[in-house]
Amino acid sequence: MATHRKSRSAILSTPGPRTAVGLTTAALATMTIFAEAAGAAPEAPSPQPSIAEVKAKVDALQHDAEVATENYNGIKEATSQQNTKVNTLLAQAAQKTQTLNDSRRQLGIYASAQYRSGGDDSTANYLLAASPQDLLDQRHLTDLFGKRQKAAVEDFRVQQADATQKRIQAAQALQTLTAKQAQLKTAKADVAKKLGAAQKLLNSLTAQEKARLAALEKQQAEEAARKAAAIAKQEQAKKEAAAKQAQQTGSTTSKSSAANTSIADKAIAFARNQIGEPYVWGATGPSSWDCSGLTQAAYKAAGVTLPRTTGEQVNVGTRVSQSDMEPGDLVFFYSDHSHVGIYIGGGNMIHAPHTGTVVKIAPITEMPIYGVVRPY
Repeated sequence: MATHRKSRSAILSTPGPRTAVGLTTAALATMTIFAEAAGAAPEAPSPQPSIAEVKAKVDALQHDAEVATENYNGIKEATSQQNTKVNTLLAQAAQKTQTLNDSRRQLGIYASAQYRSGGDDSTANYLLAASPQDLLDQRHLTDLFGKRQKAAVEDFRVQQADATQKRIQAAQALQTLTAKQAQLKTAKADVAKKLGAAQKLLNSLTAQEKARLAALEKQQAEEAARKAAAIAKQEQAKKEAAAKQAQQTGSTTSKSSAANTSIADKAIAFARNQIGEPYVWGATGPSSWDCSGLTQAAYKAAGVTLPRTTGEQVNVGTRVSQSDMEPGDLVFFYSDHSHVGIYIGGGNMIHAPHTGTVVKIAPITEMPIYGVVRPY
């Protein structure tokens, strides 16, 4: 039988027009791409940020780091308190367990005694009694024994419930502590990340840019000092007016006002003694500080207990207007009150600024003021 080979499709076997069209299309596409590339204007380089923009970025990162630090401080304080609670509950649970074991041993004594006596057989006791008085004595002892045994059983039940409850509370507190420790670790990493970003940005500057940044910082510091001088002038005028009025009326400083001044003086004196010591985030002394750690320690030295974070300290004492500030008042900055310093008069404060700096005297006009608090 003859075999017939099927002829190929004409489209596939004809080399001419279709292949030519394909090559031509590819060539045109290539030429178009080259033409566009040749005719396109080169992309303009991204504008470099100005030194003012760099400083603003660094300041923002440092502010974010301080916010994160105060968050870390709050979690650390809560973790410490929770740790104390856990230790207390564990000690209580151990004590309850010991009391339960004592109650269990008492029950064992009664059970052994009952076993040795063969139980309470009133009929046998009556028949074997030597006299009616012996019978009455035995009945009295049996009743007494029964009451004590009943009390021991009830005490065991109570101690068992208490011990179980304390163990449950201790386990729950321990679970909470574990969660807070995890939060503390995350908060610590958050601070380090933000500080690292600020330092990376500073490290990227050339020597010339760093010099321009330093000049800008100096300019801003001088402006803040001029504003502080204006505040000092207003304060001086206010003092002179008050002194003149006191002279005319013959009034004297009250004992309460003198006591408050003494508290403020002690807090300021403590803060002055820390000038030059490094800022370390999360530090509460004795040789390094963050902003709220310094204010807390200063007022502790003056006999006033302040909470750990700026978010808590801002709600202590009495809020006063900026025009009525007095030395010793706490001045809080930024809309989130994430920074704090101790006012010393003349428009100046003592504060622990941020990483890379030391405790120092600075104008309160360096940062936007949130509010002023008198903590005593």
